[in-house]
Amino acid sequence: MEASEVQSVFARARRAQAQWALSPVHRRREIMLRLHDLILENQVELIDLVQAETGKSRSSAFDEVIDVALTARHYAYRAGHLLRTKRVRGALPVLTHTTVQRSPRGVVGIIAPWNYPLSMALSDAIPALLAGNAVVLKPDEKTTGTAVRGLELLEEAGLPGEVMQVVPGPGSTVGQEIVAQCDYLMFTGSTATGRKLAAQAGERLIGYSAELGGKNPLIVCADADIDKAAHGAVQACFSNTGQLCISIERIYVHEAVADRFLSRFLALVNDFRLGHGWTDDVGSLISAEHLARVNELVEDAILHGARVLAGGRPLPDLGRTFYAPTVLIDVPPTARLHTEEVFGPVVYVEKVATVDEAVAKANDSSYGLSASVWGRELTARDVASRLEAGAVNINDGFGAAWASLDAPMGGWKDSGQGRRHADEGLLKYTESRTIAAQRLMPLNGPSLISRERYTSLLSTALRLGKRVLR
Repeated sequence: MEASEVQSVFARARRAQAQWALSPVHRRREIMLRLHDLILENQVELIDLVQAETGKSRSSAFDEVIDVALTARHYAYRAGHLLRTKRVRGALPVLTHTTVQRSPRGVVGIIAPWNYPLSMALSDAIPALLAGNAVVLKPDEKTTGTAVRGLELLEEAGLPGEVMQVVPGPGSTVGQEIVAQCDYLMFTGSTATGRKLAAQAGERLIGYSAELGGKNPLIVCADADIDKAAHGAVQACFSNTGQLCISIERIYVHEAVADRFLSRFLALVNDFRLGHGWTDDVGSLISAEHLARVNELVEDAILHGARVLAGGRPLPDLGRTFYAPTVLIDVPPTARLHTEEVFGPVVYVEKVATVDEAVAKANDSSYGLSASVWGRELTARDVASRLEAGAVNINDGFGAAWASLDAPMGGWKDSGQGRRHADEGLLKYTESRTIAAQRLMPLNGPSLISRERYTSLLSTALRLGKRVLR
């Protein structure tokens, strides 16, 4: 798609949005609840499509179906409360009547990644649409079909035509035109690209939210249940073939339990089934180019002294994009994957002498997206509160925080800005409008009382109000 075509899409979106914004919230809610049902009814087709475009395992593709359905239901039920005009405390009790309204921003631009083509296409669009916006979505070029099918289901659920439109094409043309035209930008992708888009959004003074990269740590405390920690760690590291922003890429294990944990962890990794079926644990990578990058990072680590305990190689006998689930130890700081996001089925493990050392190593990163802590809950909660991450899971890899839709999800430091999920996940797509009506008497006092007398009375009222309203 050319830039001029994207401009035409935005023109149509603006016309459609003007009418969509007038639709009552209960109608938007009904559409999203129908979408919830349609997603579940068409899940086999959607799983097939996601698998065909990404190569992920069937269970990982099903995760996307559930995520979209739950997101549609959550925001459908929450939107009415969030968008309702609210009475707030005014400047002067009784005399000032103040309300806050929420209005849509206009046309929201969403630039979505390839790793979760259904979830990232629809789960960000759902709250934007419920808020009364139109949406222009650019999916990754490798996963356009999933996004188009998602839009078809939205329209089948009752979304009017052109309120949401899909614009395929490269970021250099289509993506740049979205940034130039939209009223709010939602981006999921690399930190490097996120920085550039943030600068462009800032230049235009439009709102911007982004979930970016991660180098997510997992800590195993001395009091952890080792078998549960090992099972949780393999799920946290290798779900979706490691191709998700909140995947675990580094593990810090207390030396008191390190040998037992590593033995159990490796046994589970070596027992993995690779393939695309329901019974397979790990699927393939998105492309041969991505496999080459993952392998390059592993080979660089080996060159710098890292030792391979599992995997560490492509698996061409299974297919050109299969890579063995990989566990490394002795990865030095000079190796690129010590700090760089791999975005593949690769993790390294380090022993630590104390929890304090584990926390320090976990926080020694430019990223701060997600983290995981395994141990008795009291211990783990203390550790979690010290980690520099937007979400910390206790005795779970990443799913507990992600699936808690009433809690915000996003990154600290170089892992992004803004939040998805929770109330902020919808309210960010709105502009607030404060309306304050002053009654009976102006704020600067009645004309029949001198200014000096009024200031004295007001000061006394403020002192009394402090006691009454505290």
